[in-house]
Amino acid sequence: MKSNYKLVNNVLGWLAFAIAAVTYLFTIEPTASLWDCGEFITTAHGLEVGHPPGAPLFMIMARFFSLFAPGPSQVALMVNVMSALASAFTIIFLFWSITHLAKRLVSGESEMSKGNLFAIMGAGLVGALAYTFSDTFWFSAVEGEVYASSSLFTAVVFWAILKWEEVADEKYANRWIILIAYLMGLSIGVHLLNLLAIPAIVFVYYFKKYEPTKKGVALAFLLSVAILGVIMYGVIPGVVTIASWFELLFVNGFGLPYNTGVIIYALLLLSAVVWAIRYSVKKNMVILNTIVTAFMVIVIGYSSFAMIVIRSSANPPMDENNPDNVFALLSYLNREQYGDRPLVYGEYYNAPAVDLVSTSPVYIQKNKKYVIASHKQKYKFDPRFETFFPRMYSSRANHVKEYEFWGDVKKNNPISLSNGDVVYKPSFASNLEFFFRYQVVHMYWRYFMWNFVGRQNDIQGNGDILHGNWLSGIPVVDEMFLGNQDKLYPEMKNKKSRNTYYFLPFLLGLIGLLYQWKAGKNGKHDFWVVMLLFLFTGLAIVVYLNQTPFQPRERDYAYAGSFYAFAIWIGLGVMGLYHVAKKKLPALVSAGLVTTVCLLAVPTLMAQQNWDDHDRSGRYATLAYAKDYLNSCAKDAILFTYGDNDTFPLWYAQEVEGIRRDIRIVNLSLLAGDWYINQMRKKAYDSDPIPMQLTADKVEPGIRDQIPVMDRLKDSEPLQEMIKFVSSDNKGTMVEMQSGRSLDYFPGRTVYLPVDSAQVIANGTVRPEDAGLIKKKLEWKIKRNYLYKNDIMVYDIIASNNWKRPIYFSVGMGASSFLGLDKFFQLEGATYRLVPIETKTQGMEIGHINSELLYNNLMNKFDFGRIKEPDVYMDQFHILTVNIMSFRTTFNRLASALNDEGKKEKAVKVLDKCMEELPTDKIPFDNTLIGFIQEYYRAGATKKANKLLEDMAQQSYDKLNYYLSLENRFGNNFRTQQEREIRVVQMLLGLADMGEQTKLKEDIQKRFELLFGSYTK
Repeated sequence: MKSNYKLVNNVLGWLAFAIAAVTYLFTIEPTASLWDCGEFITTAHGLEVGHPPGAPLFMIMARFFSLFAPGPSQVALMVNVMSALASAFTIIFLFWSITHLAKRLVSGESEMSKGNLFAIMGAGLVGALAYTFSDTFWFSAVEGEVYASSSLFTAVVFWAILKWEEVADEKYANRWIILIAYLMGLSIGVHLLNLLAIPAIVFVYYFKKYEPTKKGVALAFLLSVAILGVIMYGVIPGVVTIASWFELLFVNGFGLPYNTGVIIYALLLLSAVVWAIRYSVKKNMVILNTIVTAFMVIVIGYSSFAMIVIRSSANPPMDENNPDNVFALLSYLNREQYGDRPLVYGEYYNAPAVDLVSTSPVYIQKNKKYVIASHKQKYKFDPRFETFFPRMYSSRANHVKEYEFWGDVKKNNPISLSNGDVVYKPSFASNLEFFFRYQVVHMYWRYFMWNFVGRQNDIQGNGDILHGNWLSGIPVVDEMFLGNQDKLYPEMKNKKSRNTYYFLPFLLGLIGLLYQWKAGKNGKHDFWVVMLLFLFTGLAIVVYLNQTPFQPRERDYAYAGSFYAFAIWIGLGVMGLYHVAKKKLPALVSAGLVTTVCLLAVPTLMAQQNWDDHDRSGRYATLAYAKDYLNSCAKDAILFTYGDNDTFPLWYAQEVEGIRRDIRIVNLSLLAGDWYINQMRKKAYDSDPIPMQLTADKVEPGIRDQIPVMDRLKDSEPLQEMIKFVSSDNKGTMVEMQSGRSLDYFPGRTVYLPVDSAQVIANGTVRPEDAGLIKKKLEWKIKRNYLYKNDIMVYDIIASNNWKRPIYFSVGMGASSFLGLDKFFQLEGATYRLVPIETKTQGMEIGHINSELLYNNLMNKFDFGRIKEPDVYMDQFHILTVNIMSFRTTFNRLASALNDEGKKEKAVKVLDKCMEELPTDKIPFDNTLIGFIQEYYRAGATKKANKLLEDMAQQSYDKLNYYLSLENRFGNNFRTQQEREIRVVQMLLGLADMGEQTKLKEDIQKRFELLFGSYTK
């Protein structure tokens, strides 16, 4: 039976792999996805340098897969295939891990019976397939991101320690330990999640080699944490830190060429390891040999980061942070550009800063040496406002408000400051309440429940009961937390991301957890191994991340390892049910029955519920969005963008698929870095360098990071002169400003940009018929008290460009990023062009409209990525991030302009085009459609206006019916939503008046009167 077990185990493992592979390959996105995917695919395809801390091994593997792409447009598909296959291999190793642990639960029996064999294989299939179809893992499995590959490394190392356990007493068994160390070293080049399996691995070793005692367990736990800490905070930064010491000594001290110290250090490290290995072999010191060898293979795996330095030295078009030397690499690995967060001890959010201190130096290469450009700076806070285990530390206003809500902060602990102010100090109880309520429950347990109980919808939730919660499908339970779901309006009720599992995966996992705990010595030992994996990839990450409120996206992907561990218990739940069933039925019948029922009740149910919202096979929206941005720009444009989703898809479209390489994309958040500014000075593909007045030495780290803006008595100054001043090195500036003798050394609030009318008409910035609208100069007021380096550089680029190249801003930016220039914008599609025409901003309506140009872009150039097709699901982030709502606004504004010009037929075509490409059954109703109704009426398309008005009224009716039903359960918490919908209805009634639709207005009024009347009664 032993040989049969091995054969069946292998065959069914590959069956689980095949099911997962087919699932993921059928549902992968055919092009780049949102968030970091566009950047990862781009860096892999060109072996370029992405954001810190980098993923060089992922880039190498993805580059290999991209070689099989028939053409540039299939590169993203092949990288996504890599993720799909990595995820499928994760499933096969999960299957084998579950069967190993399940087999140990019956190891006390004399032989492997058919019933036991069937049950063990059933456990493996149920657990592995449950994870296959789980929400979080499936999401990462079908896109070109690091999390799929990272999960594979975690699965393999956990499986490998179980294989070691089988042969632990045999000769050469430690080869498995060395393999695990090497895989962990490699995994650093993908993601650090894999390292969190170390405590589980240590306990497998401990339980196998030692008789457990309380003291031994405690020491094993401390050792596991120590090993984890040594690798994360010692090996990873330490190897590079020591290299930097050698580099500084040999270059600055001995005057040798760059990288001499690194090479000598590498040779010394290698020599020391070789000596230690030879010594341990000679002295027969097995433990020392294992430790040194493990360290060496970790470093060998970690050496994939050499590619980051090598490729950065080649100055590719994408070279984030420019880590071409050991000091820049160390900053890159430490993710210094993202700032720091307190973990063990630190400040509360309202802690007064008492000092700004300089810390470690920032070195740059200059004149054949390493020169200190500046020092990193750090605030010191009033120690009375510091605490152990700080959870509420961010001082951002919107974070503070949420801290006080989630932590139920009572302002009853006032502390007097030296300046006479009184500031309350949050209590440690509030600190812990925020930790448990927000970080543990909302940012972990909620995700856990998504995967094993059900999910309300894919709209990001911030604590309200309408969005992003878990949902079971059991009416009594759901009503307790979310209100009467029978009253839920169709838009939410019919959402494909509304998935319910009726607690079945959760309950089966709970059975497996309890059964493993109760199943004798082997079971209890394995229980603690799985529990450590579960906790360290779950709650430990919660503590480490120390997340603030209002995260930019849901963070469930960070906890995929924890859900992996729970999937093991789901599999073992089959063994628990089998153990009960075989007391009343024959063992083989029990195994078959339990396996069949569990397969249907858990993985099959999860697949059925999750398929429609995890199937991305027909979605091209992200690429279409990038094309629309690029094709909204004139030739050789400079396009300012902001944020990940505003930039990464455009990078992908340009660098991988070669779309509109004449445009230079300038990311405002990166423009604060000297490395990025200097990259903009170089030619990239078909885009010429961007002219700037500030030279490289004027934007070095720590220089001109922040410039004060002063009120002036004199008139406005030319933008060129302001930049000229900022570039000056006048050392007396601060003294003179403080003495009040001269404020002329500081930028004033009012600046202007001169305009050459003939030039802007000749180069197409302004069409000849708009010549009368051209301003002689663009004059605006700087409303901020400080200009940061990226703001200064935007002004520098605009001034230095002097109307030669078209300049655009993304419509996805916030208004503050426009730096006061928005009144000189022209809306040209997905971008605003800077033009010398002043237009008054009205609410969200920014910019002048050239209806002919905008019509051509929207009607002939825009691509909508198959959004309207039945097989395409648009999740909430695509709806928000791909700026579909702003596209609707753009269509509406164009229709309004065409109506103003008397071109009613074209106005109707514009509105019809938007309704066709962005249908309301895919993209929810929103207030921009109110404008559509108005423009339909103005264009004489009464039937279309009436139909849309009726549909919107019905939508508001359904929403109000739901909100009113919640008052009985949750009081007046939904009054804001009610008032919003009432305002919508009032606007619709006004539009009915405008269209002279008296009967329609009366019908709508009557329905809403009945609705409110029924709830009043």
